[in-house]
Amino acid sequence: MLTAAVVVVHVIVGLLLIILVLLHSGRGGGLSDMFGGGMGASAAGSSVMERNLDRITVAFAVIFAFTTTILALRLQ
Repeated sequence: MLTAAVVVVHVIVGLLLIILVLLHSGRGGGLSDMFGGGMGASAAGSSVMERNLDRITVAFAVIFAFTTTILALRLQ
């Protein structure tokens, strides 16, 4: 029962992590341009938005690593 719950959380966090990584603006702008994130460095809110996106992405990456560890230990 616990393993099934961790697998569900792991899949959801993995999909959200993919979306969050795609939202980051790279050298070419990325998908964040579609949502108004690519207004350039002169916009006042873009740096704050990028920092918050970074923090959320790191949080989801930590959760993903934690669930991966739990599943690895649980399925041995």
